[in-house]
Amino acid sequence: MLYKTNAKSLFVTTAIISWVLLLSNILLAAESARQAGAPKWALPYFNNLLTVVFILSVFLYQRLSADNLKGIDFIGYLWNLFSKAGTAAYLSIAIFLGYRLSTGYANLQSPLLLHIVYQVNFGLLVLFLAKAFYIWRQLLLYHKNKFLQIAWDWFELLLFATLLLTLLNFNYTSYIFLPLLALMGCYILFLCTNLKWVAYLTFSKKSRSLVLLGAILLSCYIFMRFFYQFADSPELVIDYTDVGFLLLAMLFVGFYTLAAFLVSLFSLPTSSVFEQKSEDLLNFQRLSQSIQQGQSEKQVYDMLFESTIRASDANAAWFELIRNGEPQITHLLNINNEQIVRIRHLLLAYNIHNIDYINNNLDRNPGFRDLTLPWKALIILPIKSKKHLFGMLYLLKDIEQGFDRETTNVLRTFTSQTILTIENLRLVAESLQNERYKEELKIASTVQENLIPKTFPSDNWFEISTHALAAKEVGGDFYDFLQLSESRIAIIIGDVSGKGISAAFHMAQMKGIFHGLMQQDMPPSEFMKQANSALSRCLEKTSFITSALYIIDYRMKGFMFARAGHCHTLYYNSMTDETFYFQTDGLGLGIIRDKSYNNHVKEMYYDYNPGDVMVIYTDGIVEARNMANEEYTEERLKYMLTQTYHLEAEDIKCAIINDLQDFTGPDNLYDDQTLLVIKFKPTQPNP
Repeated sequence: MLYKTNAKSLFVTTAIISWVLLLSNILLAAESARQAGAPKWALPYFNNLLTVVFILSVFLYQRLSADNLKGIDFIGYLWNLFSKAGTAAYLSIAIFLGYRLSTGYANLQSPLLLHIVYQVNFGLLVLFLAKAFYIWRQLLLYHKNKFLQIAWDWFELLLFATLLLTLLNFNYTSYIFLPLLALMGCYILFLCTNLKWVAYLTFSKKSRSLVLLGAILLSCYIFMRFFYQFADSPELVIDYTDVGFLLLAMLFVGFYTLAAFLVSLFSLPTSSVFEQKSEDLLNFQRLSQSIQQGQSEKQVYDMLFESTIRASDANAAWFELIRNGEPQITHLLNINNEQIVRIRHLLLAYNIHNIDYINNNLDRNPGFRDLTLPWKALIILPIKSKKHLFGMLYLLKDIEQGFDRETTNVLRTFTSQTILTIENLRLVAESLQNERYKEELKIASTVQENLIPKTFPSDNWFEISTHALAAKEVGGDFYDFLQLSESRIAIIIGDVSGKGISAAFHMAQMKGIFHGLMQQDMPPSEFMKQANSALSRCLEKTSFITSALYIIDYRMKGFMFARAGHCHTLYYNSMTDETFYFQTDGLGLGIIRDKSYNNHVKEMYYDYNPGDVMVIYTDGIVEARNMANEEYTEERLKYMLTQTYHLEAEDIKCAIINDLQDFTGPDNLYDDQTLLVIKFKPTQPNP
């Protein structure tokens, strides 16, 4: 970077010094020629050397100053060329006119002043050509390939090589060099065909570029007119039209400017078409990216409305969003509600409803003609999938045949993309909602798992083993215990009607009621009555809870229980070696929601013996089904207890669950399953 800065400073210094020396030498030569006696034989070579040094310094400085092309702000480059170089030609005119007016007004001839004007214009010409040369190089090499880069490098090398002709004072118009210059001209014409950047100009930018390019062309003409006006002039001691480098550089700058001007001019009528196609593609891309950008359906409809209006150049439009089968106008353009109502009524009269429809001659249709509306073409585009109608888009134009086939295809593509986008947005929203539900269910499952006790109090009088499995993430089965005193424990089991979150919520309510009421140490039947009263105020009318409450008394060696519509308790009596079900009455909580419920609850007391086994369960156990749709049944559960009563409580539970799973098969769970096995042990003497 420092090297580049130092080199630019060196080139500026060299250019200034060489131009000043060249001016001084020319003025001395002009004065000597006027007085007759100058050594003219040394003048051409020294002037040629200074001319070459000045041209090289200015061009190399501009070469280092040329910025790399960034973006597609080509108008900025054209303005930079005109403002910093093209205006040099107009400054040249001003200087020359000033010279003409001053010499003409004073009626005098001043060769020295003419040489100064000529030399200043030479400096302005070189500055203009250097700036234009390297700006055109940047644009010419836009989207370059290797071949084009090599072609330009050779052109630049050959162009600078022509300075040798000037340095050695060769005449480039001689028969020896003229064919080479002609080949260089053809080379320049080839380079001038590389105008890819023009295609990226919009209609408005092409209009502005034509003005700037015209001004730059005029700059080229001004300089050429000035210098060829004084070609071979006896009044001047030097003639810069003999410098072949300047001729070729002007040829390149002028031809490239002219080519850019003509291409911009002739592509101007089609620019709007390509712009529209480009905008349509951009809008397609925006619609397809709506999901990734997290846009809403409203934003997609906004984009559809704006895009179709631009694509069709519609004079009026409206969009109806279909909600609950009823149209709701959400977008309007140059049309009022009264006109919409009149058009809609006529369409319904013609049975044109929720269909794709186009009419390019509304004024020839008696119905539409009677409406005295200013539009002559109408297209209706339904936003409709196979299963759902999202909305209707209406576009109107004030010319006949306003919607040609190509425009109609573009509009239908827009609507198809919109339908796809809306459906995808809804699928994404549904997926996110499902993920949210899953997360909530996971939380609910964790909460429910924490509500169910993991361990029961162990004692030398009895042992308990439990099993609980929910059919879904959360279930409606529950069980719990509460130590009422040192020798008494309350155990409850229940099943909420239904499954899922609602059942889990009612399960939590029942757990709270259990702990709240049983703090008062009430008998099971009284608990059921008060629980029914409490649940009647919070359960839905379609919901109910079955439950069974057991209070085991270690000292009395017995238990009492009440059943509220729950499964019958399975029991093994070790004294009589019998296995049976307790057949007790009871009605589910929440089925009857008044005081008459009290008549449906019965309480039972039973003395247990060491070795007795009590099996408490929910209907998910006995009603479990196999692949043949057969139930597990109470009989099979009873049989399993007769085969396993002699085992520990944990082993009895495992045997029943294994048998149940063998019966149903894997992944065949349709209802929540809960099982509690209680085995009373012989009394252990205190140490």
